Amino acid sequence: MSAATDVMTTKAPKGVGGVVQSARDSLVVAKRNLLRMMRIPEVVIFGLVQPIMFVVLFSYVFGGSVSVGGSLSASDYREFLMGGIFAQTVTFATAGAGAGIADDMNKGLIDRFRSLPMARGAVLTGRTLADSVQTALTVVVLAVVGLLVGWRVHNGIPKMLGAFALLLLLGYAFSWIGALIGLSVRTPEAATSGGLVWLFPVTFVSNAFVDSSNLPGWLQPVADWNPFSATVQACRVLFGNPGVSPSGAWPMEHPVWASLAWSVVIIVVFRTWAVSKYRSATA
Repeated sequence: MSAATDVMTTKAPKGVGGVVQSARDSLVVAKRNLLRMMRIPEVVIFGLVQPIMFVVLFSYVFGGSVSVGGSLSASDYREFLMGGIFAQTVTFATAGAGAGIADDMNKGLIDRFRSLPMARGAVLTGRTLADSVQTALTVVVLAVVGLLVGWRVHNGIPKMLGAFALLLLLGYAFSWIGALIGLSVRTPEAATSGGLVWLFPVTFVSNAFVDSSNLPGWLQPVADWNPFSATVQACRVLFGNPGVSPSGAWPMEHPVWASLAWSVVIIVVFRTWAVSKYRSATA
């Protein structure tokens, strides 16, 4: 038998094309990841502890010392804070997405998927969808904790649901950044570190915890045009919570549209990049 024939007989089957097939494969992979999460409940539990700690610590430690709209009211700050905590929680899920994909790569699971006639992007899409489900659960628990410390929604149920939809969309967008990181490193530990190191400046150089007008002059435009800030401000507007002082920046004047636009751009760019990276890494 010739060498060319040997290569042909050992080559993995090509993924089936088509949007329907890709969606079906993605849902199968998502189900597999959700089942794995259910079998390791401590991962979900520890994922809930951190945002709860942030709510309690920021509410009661900084609540009376941070000015919001010229007021030092702790209750005002708690309502101001929750939009930032929600957004921080959905974006910090990025590290988990990256670590999960890096772990699958490290254990050779991706090679097993390659042997199946499935859409090549389904492995990453399924993982990010499963992470979005876990993020939604975390947001629900966090909302309950927020209500307990004094956070309230003042603009009705439809706008509240719109705010949560923007949060989940941002989390899904950032999970693709995590997927790219997970494909670019060798170990889950490196993916976790790489997934967090850039998130701290993104979340803190923003309007999440303080009014961006209180930042140094050169940092204010950075915070105002931060995609994270747009979603935080959009949530405050939709929840009817205190927001930041007017700055004239377009994302702060139209935060809902800015949040939607930023999330869509991030998904398009990083999904394309991640899928390309996946194909080259498993070629």
